[in-house]
Amino acid sequence: MKVTLKQTLMPVINKPVDAYQFPQETRITIPSKEEAGTEKDNPKVKENQKLERPLPNPFPMPNPIKHRSDDPALFWKDKFGENDDRLKLSVDVRSLYRYEHISPESLIKNLYRTEEVRSSQLNIFEQFGNAREVDELEKVSEYYQHQDGWTNRLIQGDSLLVMSSLLERENMTGKVQMIYFDPPYGIKYGSNWQMKLNNREVKDGSDDHLTSEPEQIKAFRDTWLDGVHSYLSYLRDRLLVARELLTESGSCFVQISDENVHLVRCLMDEVFGSENFISLITYRTTGGLGSKTLSTIGDYLIWYAKDSNNVKYRQLFVEKSFGGDSMFKSIQETNGLRRNMNTDELRGYISKGNRPYRLSDLVSSGLTSSCVYDVKFNDRVFSPRKGYSWKTNQVGMENLINKNRIEAPGNTIQFVRYFDDFPVQQLTNFWEDTVGELNKGYVVQTSTAIIQRCLLMCTDPGDLVLDPTCGSGTTAYVSEQWGRRWITVDTSRIALNIAKTRLMTATFPYYFLHSDVNVEASEDKGKIKKKITPKIENSVSDIRQGFVYEEVPHITLKSLANDEPPETETLYDRPYEDKKRFRVAGPFTVETLQAYEVINPETLDQTEEIAEDEAVFEQRIFEHLRTTGVRNGDKNEQAIFVRVERLADDYLHAEGFYRAGQGERKAYLHIGPKYGTVSKDAVNKAVKECRRQGDADWLIILGFAFESDIENRSISMSAGNFQVSKVRMNDDLLQEGLLKKDKKAGSFVTIGEPDIAIVREGENAIVEIRGMDIYDPIRDEVKPRNVADIAYWMLDDDYNSTDFMVKQVFFCGGDKDEFDKWKKGISNIAKQSTKIKVETTLKVEIDEDAFDRLYGFQSHPIPYSKGKKVAVRVISQFGEESTKILKM
Repeated sequence: MKVTLKQTLMPVINKPVDAYQFPQETRITIPSKEEAGTEKDNPKVKENQKLERPLPNPFPMPNPIKHRSDDPALFWKDKFGENDDRLKLSVDVRSLYRYEHISPESLIKNLYRTEEVRSSQLNIFEQFGNAREVDELEKVSEYYQHQDGWTNRLIQGDSLLVMSSLLERENMTGKVQMIYFDPPYGIKYGSNWQMKLNNREVKDGSDDHLTSEPEQIKAFRDTWLDGVHSYLSYLRDRLLVARELLTESGSCFVQISDENVHLVRCLMDEVFGSENFISLITYRTTGGLGSKTLSTIGDYLIWYAKDSNNVKYRQLFVEKSFGGDSMFKSIQETNGLRRNMNTDELRGYISKGNRPYRLSDLVSSGLTSSCVYDVKFNDRVFSPRKGYSWKTNQVGMENLINKNRIEAPGNTIQFVRYFDDFPVQQLTNFWEDTVGELNKGYVVQTSTAIIQRCLLMCTDPGDLVLDPTCGSGTTAYVSEQWGRRWITVDTSRIALNIAKTRLMTATFPYYFLHSDVNVEASEDKGKIKKKITPKIENSVSDIRQGFVYEEVPHITLKSLANDEPPETETLYDRPYEDKKRFRVAGPFTVETLQAYEVINPETLDQTEEIAEDEAVFEQRIFEHLRTTGVRNGDKNEQAIFVRVERLADDYLHAEGFYRAGQGERKAYLHIGPKYGTVSKDAVNKAVKECRRQGDADWLIILGFAFESDIENRSISMSAGNFQVSKVRMNDDLLQEGLLKKDKKAGSFVTIGEPDIAIVREGENAIVEIRGMDIYDPIRDEVKPRNVADIAYWMLDDDYNSTDFMVKQVFFCGGDKDEFDKWKKGISNIAKQSTKIKVETTLKVEIDEDAFDRLYGFQSHPIPYSKGKKVAVRVISQFGEESTKILKM
């Protein structure tokens, strides 16, 4: 069955709360997390198992530079592998899975009431394309073959693997307009990673502030093993893949400090070619701190183009200043008197009607014979210096004199340039006005002003922006504000949850789209004004046509001399705003990267070093089970193992015997990956094998992180029951060698399930969170039935078993200000009549009860329907997730 993509091209309707959509753009159909593994028989998956690309400058050692024409090259340890024979970058290609579908516009509709219901009700399924409507039997063949409607993407996983998947599985070569890369500045463990969603305090060198996320620990061990040498390999590999994603007019920015800026500049010369270097931008980060020598007050952006001859560039402008160090130190009063500024005027206090100005040279830098003549002015005669000419001919000079644009302060005449002739100036590569965010949500959050300028310089509305280092989601946030599509990636669950909540609750101005309005421009007293009216005829919104921007006239000597209308400059950072509406983020998907395949430790084909490391890791686990055992977080009981023995099985890795009453009981152990997440598929296969064995009372799933839909449960078999338990291993096992001092390893703890109930109230039902066992990696303890550490929880009130659609969200662990901007925006709209089409008025009213529920543990009412599934996902402050499926 072939699926035809529905282009939902809606006529323009002024909704009080809106989001920019990209109906003309598409993305490849990919599986959901619940469908993981079903794509393995897809032809695209079978064909693309590995990405291979040649490494730049594969020179023989020791010194490849022999000729003057050769570019200098940078060398580091293992640049071409341990034996200097690695000529290719080789990356396993994995699938990406849709994990959550979030539409802030759908979420906010629960929080206000309208007098009349619009016929075009928001359909959350339509916002996420048509893959949801494909018949189950056809899904495998549809993956990677057909297009869905565009939605933005928040992806958890290693950026190298994610970008390789975008290239090889999703055919995204040449689709990205801008890449913003913010790698760690230094190579210290712990300084860039945050432990909790609501606590940004990170003390470098403190064991208590080390990350416990296995993905982050693996990233540190893999990436920074050899210090700066590993750092350079990390960057080189990712930039190589990122470059292929760029369009021919695309740009790549790397944010970096002075610690490694010189090395990264050399590295980017190799990857992009020195001829494609555009600029080194310096921006201010602080007001200057104490130092033994010079204080450092800034960082850098290294800007390269895919092709410098074709790079897309939009000139940005900043406000001019007068007085102080500027050239504008004179003023013309309303009566025409010209004089030097006084002290107050130099500080910016200018009386209404007075015009700051400066004088500039009227003599050209060259010689034009038609512009060599004598000028009579104020009873004096002036001539250009020998070998030079005036900047305009005699007619032009007369025009300047008649317009009172000439002064003679000395032995020559000069041109009078008013401040308001052109009240802005071109942005340069030195940015002084970018001091960092005051209210950071993440420990290494970048100022929005920095990314905003990069984005406005190099992209247009509708273009695609990629950030391989998501952090707090600033790039995605700025992209949303300015109508750009985005993809952002991070390994950290903490970072992605911060970014997700930031995007879910963000509000933005609604900028007029050119496609939606008629624009009439006029000039009034040297300013360009635009009259904006909605189009009467049915029109289709197309953000690619851009916004309606402010413009400024650029009055020059040439335009005045030739009696020409002044040129205009577009201010791309000043679009016109529709004050009757406000905007939330558009629909986006949260996605995960395919986990490693489960491999039997005994049959793994490894190098001797890796095999030894795995054996030591396994023995440490067994030792912990024999000494500290497994602790039950609810009952505070411990199961101490008498003996533990390895098994040669793919899914039951060991068997153990623990004391129970007067005797011993048997348990099987499934050991999850050292770095990574225990998959539901692996657990199901372990359960199947445990049932087949039929001689154990307990199946223990050991891991550092678990897929959110793995539940503790009791499994029936012919000889009785056995219990399946998720058991969180202590993080000391991963952090060995990274801690300043060894800690006594804590016991392994079982992770409890959220206590969730559906309460029926007439024709509706309420979902209620009654308790949640949460593992605290800082204190190494499970907090039973404690809801205080829940960061937020989400609800799909009509779960279809394959797609988690976030219909409701509650921030019970927040500061109770996440939705303040939503409430303020709705309140402002409620005070005025919002016109829909021609005469119909939509009255907006805040639902106070709904807002009160946003910070609690009870859902909004949902229609009761027997047999309907409800999916609840609970996220702790530590980024741990748990999902529970309930049936009405």
